[in-house]
Amino acid sequence: MKRIRCPKCEEPILFDDQLYEPGRTLVFECPACKKQFKIRIPSAAGGEDEENERPSAGTLVVIENAFHLKQEIPLYPGDNVVGRFVKGCKINAPITTVDPSVDTTHCVIHVSAAKNGKFTFTLRDATSNTGTFLMNEILGPKERARISDGSIITIGATTMILRVNEVSSEENR
Repeated sequence: MKRIRCPKCEEPILFDDQLYEPGRTLVFECPACKKQFKIRIPSAAGGEDEENERPSAGTLVVIENAFHLKQEIPLYPGDNVVGRFVKGCKINAPITTVDPSVDTTHCVIHVSAAKNGKFTFTLRDATSNTGTFLMNEILGPKERARISDGSIITIGATTMILRVNEVSSEENR
């Protein structure tokens, strides 16, 4: 599934890009503002977006409490700054929400790779107004917590679940 945004109102639109051949142009109509726009499915040889080409280490499954739709945010090695999407904001793991208790820069998930190819995930609060909760326990200022597959993170009224991608490595030598 791919998520694109309406160029007029920034409304997210989900579609299954696997149903269409590479290089094809699709026309969408935004369900919110009714604007029509086109996108082109990238060809397999010349990937348009380097960010989409590199594999993610895991995914944040965002389950919002009565505010919006379920979202999946990919996590990449390095700092993944999680927060509410606002046009012009420079965070790299935005959540589309109308939840006012989620800050634009709410928490940071740092992903690092070990020599064996496995990823380590570390969560910290980014000095948010409402705090970052891991398994219903609030993280203190400057506190870091190691998180793993299935960890439940709450920011504002929004709940997220970490899903770690399987590492494809060689079998035992």
